[in-house]
Amino acid sequence: MFNGILINKDEAGYRASLQQIDEAQLPEGDVTVRVDWSTLNYKDGLAITGKSPVVRRFPMVPGIDFAGTVTASSHASWQVGDKVILNGWGVGETHWGGLAQVARVKGDWLVPQPKAFSTRQAMAIGTAGYTAMLCVLALEKHGIKPTDGEILVTGANGGVGSVAIALLAKLGYTVVASTGRAAEEAHLKALGASAIIDRNEFSAPGKPIGKERWAGVVDAVGSHTLANACATTKYRGAVAACGLAQGMDFPASVAPFILRGVTLYGIDSVMAPLAVRLEAWERLGRDLEIAKLDAITREISLAEALTVGAELLEGKVRGRVVVDVNR
Repeated sequence: MFNGILINKDEAGYRASLQQIDEAQLPEGDVTVRVDWSTLNYKDGLAITGKSPVVRRFPMVPGIDFAGTVTASSHASWQVGDKVILNGWGVGETHWGGLAQVARVKGDWLVPQPKAFSTRQAMAIGTAGYTAMLCVLALEKHGIKPTDGEILVTGANGGVGSVAIALLAKLGYTVVASTGRAAEEAHLKALGASAIIDRNEFSAPGKPIGKERWAGVVDAVGSHTLANACATTKYRGAVAACGLAQGMDFPASVAPFILRGVTLYGIDSVMAPLAVRLEAWERLGRDLEIAKLDAITREISLAEALTVGAELLEGKVRGRVVVDVNR
């Protein structure tokens, strides 16, 4: 038996609760992992609260991330004792996830834990930080250099935004952080932002094209925010879009893309191939300052994840939340 959060949906309704689970209930997979740490992402908040139909099968253990140690394996790449990380692949949605003490998954979904990080630090990064790195890589591969101008980061107080600011600042970029929480200005500047801008400047319907300002953008918000970011990106600049906190819609025009040659990169972290994942984690090990990571990380117990998931959706959570599944 092991502890885990289990989501059920039946005649009694939709509910998530902390339960003892029999290992015999674990789904199929060729690697079993003793989970050390998991984390809470926006998608986990949706799953726990039922605010969006993220969970596709029931019962379900939520948690799109985990880090831990292999305890059994019939997969050629993994041996007992290996330290591993999982991000995405539908885990926590269609396959039991990381908000439990034990997980069983396909070995092809795992990546080795970088030696630069502990399992706790790997989850402080989690899917949010790994996605932030994918965004930064997209801007780099587009050819955007620190001397090209300001980089806008939206949803700056969230997990993706916080890590993106720290990474970009370390790489020498001038970062402008967009947030609805003005009280967090000192915190965002400590991460590396050179200036703070109110998210209200982006969150309402805007013009098809605006004054050029941004050499590049990391957007975790979507909807009008993404549309306005694209409209104010410089000629041949790039926007990396990875989130939908404001909405899934994209109320924009083709003007920025045709008149200014702006490129919009869609950043998918869930199904990204192994080579992309390995590159992102290698770069995180090199370019993310541990002290800044610690400054944006909050630790909670498995039981606390049930309430903090709702707080995350309400915009009350700053940075990253790691879950000690053994507490």
